[in-house]
Order: sequence, then structure tokens, then C-alpha cells
Amino acid sequence: MKYRTAERQRTFIKLPAQLFASLLLLCAMLPVFSGCATATSAEEYYSIGMSYFEMGKFEEAERWLTRALTTNRTMRASEYNLGRIAYETGRYTEASTIFKKILRKDPSNVLVLRAEAYTQIKLGNIEEAGKTYKKVLDLESDSLDDGFNYALVLYAMDKPAEAEAELLKFDYNLLDNKDTLLLLARIQKAQDKLSAIDTYDQWLTKNTDPEVRYEYSVVLDKAGFYAKALEQAQKVQLELTADTETLKRYTVRFEVARLMLIADSEDTEGMTQLRQAIQEGFKDKEALNLLAKDEHIPKLLQEEIQRINDTDIPAAATP
Repeated sequence: MKYRTAERQRTFIKLPAQLFASLLLLCAMLPVFSGCATATSAEEYYSIGMSYFEMGKFEEAERWLTRALTTNRTMRASEYNLGRIAYETGRYTEASTIFKKILRKDPSNVLVLRAEAYTQIKLGNIEEAGKTYKKVLDLESDSLDDGFNYALVLYAMDKPAEAEAELLKFDYNLLDNKDTLLLLARIQKAQDKLSAIDTYDQWLTKNTDPEVRYEYSVVLDKAGFYAKALEQAQKVQLELTADTETLKRYTVRFEVARLMLIADSEDTEGMTQLRQAIQEGFKDKEALNLLAKDEHIPKLLQEEIQRINDTDIPAAATP
């Protein structure tokens, strides 16, 4: 799932990376100067730690930020950024522990609430992430990014109606953001809503993605618009130049064959496409059984499809 990350906020001024690198070089050349050998305040520790963080050197950043915990002035920001380092290095349980510690002292800290929500998602605690995003939106109700993420979490929790209600609070922005519009289409699809057809169509007017177009074809098919579903499936055939993790070309070919047989059973191209899909690797016996029983297809073709399923597909085969 793709979550939106709000722009990172900074509580303290940090040294620019170029200036920081020059300072390190100066310290290496002049080790006799104690002012260069060690930082003299928690603010300097923090600034050096954040410069290392921006350079992606998390181990060094962690070392300096830990030193910056010694004073109240830099403690909160250092704790937060130590949590970010734990998150960036995959130590999600540790990151959550740090964020929760901060939130016990400052429960309305939106920046930390967001970080905690991201971390709970990484930990697989989707419900906990949803509760945390709800707290963020209680504090910043007009945040489209947080509304998007909360809706995405609700969708992952199989609560599409609630997810749709959340997104529609920001309907004035839906058409301007392709991620939001696509999420809305998928949420509507999960509810078998006809409105998903228009939403997918709006998305595809400005964007191209064969996997999304395939979803659109499925929605049209389920609504009984077989000719239009076939048109979209054939476009997917042209756009899908290689298999993806979630969509195989032989699956698309089977859908084209199935829709051809349903929309116009007298056209022999449907059976040609079906046989080719099986030659390319399609082995879903259950899908073929359903097709062989489809009332839109003449009895003779039903029998032929069943024969193909019984003789050409191994009994133990799976999709």
C-alpha cells in the first residue's frame, strides 16, 4: 500500500551538509583545537546528529542524537529523530516504543502521531494505525494526506463504506489527485457500486496502467456491460507487455476469450483465444468449469469448453 508522507518538519536548526563536511575536515586537520574535537553543547550534538541523518549515516546520527538527550531543549526533538532512525533502519518495534514515549508526554503532537501510524502499518497493526490516524484527523481535519492514509487503512481493514465516507470529505480535491481517485474507485469496486465505473473511467482518462484497466474491465463485466468490458480487456492485452506479480498475460487472454464467448458466441475467435490462453499457461480449472456452465454460451460450446478442461488441464493444477 502507498501512503503519503507529510513534509518533514524541523524543530531545531541543523548545519547544512556542505558546512558540516567542511567542519569535519577542519577538525581532522586541527585536532589540537578542543572546540573541534568535541561538541560543547546539546544543541551542537543535535545539529551534528541531524546532518549525519540527512547524509543517511544513521549509526553516526544515532550516536550524536543520543548525546543531545541530555537537556530539555533538545530532548524531545532528539527522541523523535531517534525514532525516525529506528524506523528507517527497520527496527519498527523500537521506533514505536520511542514514539509512544513522546506521545505520553505530548499526546497532541501530530508529527509524532503520523510517525507512529506509519510504524504500526509496518508492524502489521492496521487497526492500531487506523486509531492513530483518527487522532491525527481529530487535530487536523482538513489534511488530505492524512485523510487519504486513514481511508487506505480502513480499506485494508475491509471497511470500504467508512473509507469512502472519509475520502468524500475531501471531494473537492479528488479529481486533482490520481492516487486519491484510484483509491476511491477501488473502494467503490469493493462495495459493488456502479459509481466505480465512472471513477475508473475518470482515472483512465488521464492515466495509463494495464492493471488498473483490468480492474475496470472486471467492474464492467460484473455490471453486465460485456461489450465494454471486452473492449477494455483487449486494451489490456496491448498495454501489458510483460507479466507482473499480480497479473499474467494468459489471465488477460482468458478474460478476453470468456468475454468474447459471452458477448458473441458465434464468433470463433473466442475459442481460439481460449485455447491460446491454455497453451500459454492458464490452468484455472474452476474458472473453466464456471465458463462451461455460463448460460450466455450455447450448449455445444459449453460441452467443448468442459472437454478442454477435462483433457487439457491436469486435475491437480491451480491458477
